[in-house]
Amino acid sequence: MFRGNHPTRVDEKGRLKLPADFKREVDEQYGAQFYITSLDGKRAKVYPLKAWESIEASLQKMSPMDPVRKKFLDVTNYYGQMAEMDGQGRLLLPQLIRDSATVKANTNVNVLGTQDHLEVVNADLFRAEIMGTGSAIELSDSDLAAFAEKTTPKSL
Repeated sequence: MFRGNHPTRVDEKGRLKLPADFKREVDEQYGAQFYITSLDGKRAKVYPLKAWESIEASLQKMSPMDPVRKKFLDVTNYYGQMAEMDGQGRLLLPQLIRDSATVKANTNVNVLGTQDHLEVVNADLFRAEIMGTGSAIELSDSDLAAFAEKTTPKSL
């Protein structure tokens, strides 16, 4: 399971060197094959192929005519590309995602563990987004209440 934030840089060729903690997890659990995509053009979603295949299996259960399925596939295929981790633990981020997410050569990025995949986001843009109008990176009371509502078991 991927957890935490590991700030790093994307190199001049658009490659992301996986942070050591994440690389160790990849080596132990997944292997070198990845599917890299985005849902919004702001964040690269780096799925070990095994995790992406689980999503594809869920999509297979949906009707091929389902508009939600179609939109999801349109967006993830538009941004998506297969990638293979090289011997030094680097992945080439797709050019389209690098352009749309403002991840240029030597850009500082945050590599966020999100359970079954990693997200790569421009560090400056991410900080501005998560801080909003406040001066700290935090969850508001309303954020916590919404989280509690969605995670608390419903009683009969």
